[in-house]
Amino acid sequence: MIEWQKIKLGDAPLEIIDGDRGKNYPKRNEFFDSGFCLFLNAKNVTRTGFSFSELNFITQTKDERLRKGKLKRGDLVLTTRGTVGNVAYYDKEIPYKHMRINSGMVIIRPAGIDERFNYYLFKFLNNQIKVFTSGTAQPQLPIRDLVKIPIFLPPLSDQCAISGFLSTFDKKIKLLHRQNQTLEALAQTLFRQWFVEEAEDDWEVGKLGDLVEFNYGKGLKKSIRTGMGYPVVGSSGIVDYHAEYLVEGPGIVTGRKGTLGEVIYFFDNFYPIDTTFFVKTKKDSPNLYYEYYLLKTIGFKKMNTDSAVPGLNRNNALSVEVIIPPQNKISQFNDFVHLLFQKRKANQTQIHTLEKLRDILLHKLLNGEVQLQGGHD
Repeated sequence: MIEWQKIKLGDAPLEIIDGDRGKNYPKRNEFFDSGFCLFLNAKNVTRTGFSFSELNFITQTKDERLRKGKLKRGDLVLTTRGTVGNVAYYDKEIPYKHMRINSGMVIIRPAGIDERFNYYLFKFLNNQIKVFTSGTAQPQLPIRDLVKIPIFLPPLSDQCAISGFLSTFDKKIKLLHRQNQTLEALAQTLFRQWFVEEAEDDWEVGKLGDLVEFNYGKGLKKSIRTGMGYPVVGSSGIVDYHAEYLVEGPGIVTGRKGTLGEVIYFFDNFYPIDTTFFVKTKKDSPNLYYEYYLLKTIGFKKMNTDSAVPGLNRNNALSVEVIIPPQNKISQFNDFVHLLFQKRKANQTQIHTLEKLRDILLHKLLNGEVQLQGGHD
């Protein structure tokens, strides 16, 4: 039996590659909404992997002038400044062919280690990474400290067995996410058909504020969050978990500061922080299905009132002109899409269960507490 090696991360068969921080680093006016190369920022690398809701691109000419930081398939991206320790795996399913990292992250490139095991290894190392993180105002993890982190590295056969086993969970999770995306698209199509294409001429014209109210979220310092319990929601989505909640579900959150345009639905209780608005309805619509799809049709992202940090003015948002359908039409729509949402909720519950089980097994496998039969040479 081949023993696992106890080594420092810097001695493992992988490369740690920094981004290009030189004179060719893109300036603000060199980013575009589309283009040749996706230039990743901290919002694109989350605790659950890549997020492509807010994108910056650079031109091919700009890309060719940068010396470092270009991703290859099979690479891992690790955030090293701000929110430290988030990882995302650049596999063949990612639709962007050209991607680069910004100065707040590094590339972890396998060089003799199983690619997917490399991903699970760094998910496992999250707590150790936090120990080596320095700085309070702006937490960071310099490469010189990253390479000092101790690890147990199994032989390649064990690496492949572990990554293959854990991948079965991730494949099922991805399938459930795809199902939910299909259900979401179907309900959105129905909303457009019922309330846009088939809108009646005699329907009332009013303001968004006639239908909903926007309430401010509440600040919650990172230092007091428990990391377990109810979702803590920022302007771009779930940022943490906490033992207490602020709002009973179902509910809707949209960004107030930072990321604008995201409209996020929650089935259960949650804690929206002070960069968000949470939505209450003024209609007889307890599940908020109609309100959710209505808000998704409004271009909040284009209503930015602050050039430095994007911001959404509540009065401006609630003053947007909308067509107000009769109550019975709203109720019929809510009843119609309820089964779709119930299926989404069941899928989400299964996703949460699979993620929790995967993470438990991940730690037991990489701690050596559990061994896979036939994993050794």
